[in-house]
Amino acid sequence: MAATNSKGAIELRLIDSAQLFNNLDPFPFRERDLSAEAEQYIVEWAEELPKKQPIEILVHLQSPGSVPDPSAYIPDAIKGWFRAKEREQARAIRELFRDGRLAFLIGLAGLSLCMALIWLLTQAFEGPFTRVIQESLVIVGWVVIWRPAEMFLYDWLPLLRRKTLFRRLADSAVSVRID
Repeated sequence: MAATNSKGAIELRLIDSAQLFNNLDPFPFRERDLSAEAEQYIVEWAEELPKKQPIEILVHLQSPGSVPDPSAYIPDAIKGWFRAKEREQARAIRELFRDGRLAFLIGLAGLSLCMALIWLLTQAFEGPFTRVIQESLVIVGWVVIWRPAEMFLYDWLPLLRRKTLFRRLADSAVSVRID
């Protein structure tokens, strides 16, 4: 279905334009969903291209199908689809940071509680058993704060990478050729 060349072009060879879209989607062409297979091929090939290189999508059709001029709607449909996916990833990043702030507050409260309990145990008791409980509370406190730290340090990177890829695809040059 797809191939790339050295110039950063993703080529799709289709029988007609209907293969590009989700057949169950009732919306007009410009607003229709791309088929899962078409999206997957385009995204996988785009991931292989150099990050700084502009992307070109070439759609080769054996026949125009039931629509007289597929080149009038296919570029807008592809660009619109990936623009919507970019917005979806931006929303996911915002939600991750919102959830991360809440998780950080919960984690900070948990860590503070553990540290307060450690201090109380230090003031009230001595001995090896008390030391084991104190060390256990230190571990629990840091485990409670681990997930928020992971969210802020690592979890947003794959989302940003996808958002950037979808922006590149939305900004790509799309052309349609009827063979």
